[in-house]
Amino acid sequence: MQGPLPLVQDLVLIGGGHAHALVLRMWGMDPLPGVRLTVINPGPVAPYTGMLPGHIAGHYAREDLMIDLVRLARFAGARVILDRAVGIDREAKRVILGRRDPIGYDVASIDVGIASDLPQLAGGEHAVAAKPLGAYAEMWQSFVARRLPQPKLVVIGAGTGGVELAMASAFRLKAEGAAPEVVLLERGEAALPGLGEGARAALLARLESLGVRLMTGAEPARVEAERVVLADGRELASDFTLSVAGAQPQGWLRATGLALHEGFVSVGPELQTSDPAIFAAGDCAHLSHAPRPKAGVFAVREAPILLHNLRAALSGGRMRRYRPQRDYLKLISCGGKVAVADKFGKRLEGRWLWQLKDRIDRKFMEKFASYPAMTPDLPEVAATGLREALGAKPLCGGCGAKVGAGDLSAALSHLPAPVRGDVVWGRGDDAAVLRQGDGFQVLTTDHLRAFTHDAALMARITAVHATGDIWAMGAAPQAALAQITLPRMAPRMQADLLREIMEAASEVFSAAGADVLGGHTSVGAELTLGFTVTGLAERIIAKGGARPGDALVLTKALGTGVVLAAEMAGQPAPGLLLGEVVEQTYRRMVRPLGPAASILAPEAHAMTDVTGFGLAGHLLEMLEASGCAAELDLASVPLLPGAERLSAAGHGSSLLPANRASALGRVRLTDSPRAALLFDPQTAGGLLAAVPAQAAERLVAELRALGEPAAVIGRVSEGAPILTVTG
Repeated sequence: MQGPLPLVQDLVLIGGGHAHALVLRMWGMDPLPGVRLTVINPGPVAPYTGMLPGHIAGHYAREDLMIDLVRLARFAGARVILDRAVGIDREAKRVILGRRDPIGYDVASIDVGIASDLPQLAGGEHAVAAKPLGAYAEMWQSFVARRLPQPKLVVIGAGTGGVELAMASAFRLKAEGAAPEVVLLERGEAALPGLGEGARAALLARLESLGVRLMTGAEPARVEAERVVLADGRELASDFTLSVAGAQPQGWLRATGLALHEGFVSVGPELQTSDPAIFAAGDCAHLSHAPRPKAGVFAVREAPILLHNLRAALSGGRMRRYRPQRDYLKLISCGGKVAVADKFGKRLEGRWLWQLKDRIDRKFMEKFASYPAMTPDLPEVAATGLREALGAKPLCGGCGAKVGAGDLSAALSHLPAPVRGDVVWGRGDDAAVLRQGDGFQVLTTDHLRAFTHDAALMARITAVHATGDIWAMGAAPQAALAQITLPRMAPRMQADLLREIMEAASEVFSAAGADVLGGHTSVGAELTLGFTVTGLAERIIAKGGARPGDALVLTKALGTGVVLAAEMAGQPAPGLLLGEVVEQTYRRMVRPLGPAASILAPEAHAMTDVTGFGLAGHLLEMLEASGCAAELDLASVPLLPGAERLSAAGHGSSLLPANRASALGRVRLTDSPRAALLFDPQTAGGLLAAVPAQAAERLVAELRALGEPAAVIGRVSEGAPILTVTG
């Protein structure tokens, strides 16, 4: 049996611009075997330029113009690295990142867009740059929410972009009931250089009708928090200063050694840079063979050529030439649902042009709204029950891939009882406990099937997860052994992957006070990470110490299972950008448990970490071991952003039904999407502690001071081990 084909080359896309987004989509339809595809971008979503003015004007919601790169990468089978590229080591063929180790490449492509800040202007930090778009859109929404009755705006740069955004801003603020004063500054003697006379006349008239004051020959000297000072000494009051003053290249490109033109990466007709292993597209590139203005239309049309040539570079094929069109139809929105067209020098304007622009923009974004199902069909002849065994959902990773509590308990019930005198107890609690001198050694092991292609991130999460049992029992991590299954790949790539994993995991274990002593590796069908961890304790905190009257404290929010299941399925909930939800989930998963354990352990009567069996399953284990009941306030349970909406949309881990079945008859609740999250399997979940009621609020305050969303979620009571959920 051959199994998956090995990976032998790395293709790295630097930036999530329009050309790269289209390349990812097309790659998902027809990937090149043997290539590991990686996309590097600072954030999980990337804005579509064409709809930004409509968003500023209030015609589009934020999610309407955002390309979800995490979801797109899942479809493409690509690794997502959420970080900013800050350089390229061309000799070592590595992309230098801002927050983590470099990423190796065989072939790379750059599509990082442009900036529109004013680095040479004093006080430029007080101005908002129109590009990158994501930060501008967020700051604008915050400004609009202030609802100033007479807001004052200064827009620096009266090119097409500046005019468009000045009109959009004025329209939006008037629609909100404000009386805005919008001033548009142009250094030159005339606004809208480069446009035809017809379009220019139409736009100037639209500016006047919206009350936007155009100042030409106006050179800004400095920007302050509440004003813009011009070179001639005049001052303009400003509550919001926007810079749209032309295209600025990304500064880090200068140190790459690539041939540049005015700071932009020079490319030839094949979109190759001066380094044949590096390509570039979009606004960050200068077409040396056919110079063109910076416009999204060129990035979109470059994408098929870029994809073809990247594949050719990786496989030894013949490249194609990119021939940009000489001119293109410019559709410029005018605040309201009206647009002006610039072509052939004629004056064309009206609602029909805005509708045309809206159709073009929405058609582009529809490419990223849904993706074709790429799951292979079952053979015509297959064993009875195979379809049912596969299930309707993809097999989850993390703790969503573990065996259900009922099946696990049945399998372990046949194990013989420990016979060694130094074994205090084995199965039945979070970890095995061995006697060591006057204290105890705790021993546990955890293995996770990878749910992200980012091996370093996966290693951090797995290390946090594996130490959970140690912290939950009141011990301090001592030592760790790694058990790693690597996918088939070229030896160089395998060595790099193993280095990434071990360095990331070592950082987590070292911060917890534990040494990584080695381990074992093997090669298999997919990445699987595991760690066996020991810890030392003077006192063991078991599950069985909860007392009636104790408060139940949870340190981390629930929802990792449903978020990871939705990400694997590639389907968001309405109004949610799934990539942003996933990114926030990852950030919470890598938070270590040690600081929270140090607060809870001195007071806890019983403690456990919340992992694969969900909050309800692990709380029931505590109640059964303690011989108590409990009441849980559902409204007090902290949830990850987006988790409840994803649950309401029908998402859930493949383990959730087994968790619910295991709790049957022992949990009393009213079913709801929020209640379903009590059975959601958690990966790198929080601690659940039974603490004295009088200490609970103080402990929660200390945990929140650490940045944990901790809460008192219920109380322990007398009675049979039944969990009653209210709220």
